[in-house]
Amino acid sequence: MHAPLVDLHDVSVVHEGHKLLGPLSWRIEAGQHWVVIGPNGGGKSTLMRLASLAQHPSDGTVTVFGQRLGRVDIRPLRSRIGVSSASLVDQLRGRLTANEIVRCGLYAALEPWWHTYSDDDMARADELLAQVGLVGYGRRTFATLSSGERQRTLLARTLMAEPDVLVLDEPTAGLDLGGREALVTALDAIAEADGPATVFVTHHVEDIPISTTHALAISGGRAVADGPVEQVLSSGLLSEMFAMPVHLERRQGRWSARTTGPTDRS
Repeated sequence: MHAPLVDLHDVSVVHEGHKLLGPLSWRIEAGQHWVVIGPNGGGKSTLMRLASLAQHPSDGTVTVFGQRLGRVDIRPLRSRIGVSSASLVDQLRGRLTANEIVRCGLYAALEPWWHTYSDDDMARADELLAQVGLVGYGRRTFATLSSGERQRTLLARTLMAEPDVLVLDEPTAGLDLGGREALVTALDAIAEADGPATVFVTHHVEDIPISTTHALAISGGRAVADGPVEQVLSSGLLSEMFAMPVHLERRQGRWSARTTGPTDRS
């Protein structure tokens, strides 16, 4: 048995006297592709900060690659976790090229002049752009890319350091149908190529890639259910989490949900 890549045990996060998360336990194993789903304010982003070593828990333990947070230098561990979120778009200069943004992922940097890159690094950045469906986009500036193209550029960036885990915090936020489908297709391609374990955060079941193997449902800072995706997701679960009658369907590996009656959002 191999140790889990990420192991959160009874973690809680408290801020200014308010509990944002927990207690919650969760494990990510090699080869797994997770979706974390739940309503806004349910604790998903806080959980991702713990899993990506961006935050310490108020209580409980975080063990990543067999190393316990608080007892080791986490900087080498962070390089093994690729992180992308919609908020990262605002931190990157629009005049940077797609190749520069991707190659900066080698050091989790925001500017290319912070480090020195080889010709091989630049070539690999172009290869990763091609892998996410952006062939020939290396010299395009970030500002000229569509929202969907920017998110796929950030996905390529997360792969630059050859991580063991990808954490994608609501990468489809603000994307139109075409942008969402292109990103989901890119994630499926990464999974098919035996890529790293992935964690995809969303509150829309329509965003869930076919390659998803496991689901964690979270609401009110606590895990409602977790396990194989086909065992976790159900109409009853979504109805409970979102406080409305929901009908869930799955066709050709993709999910869809719709309300079936009056809603109660009080």
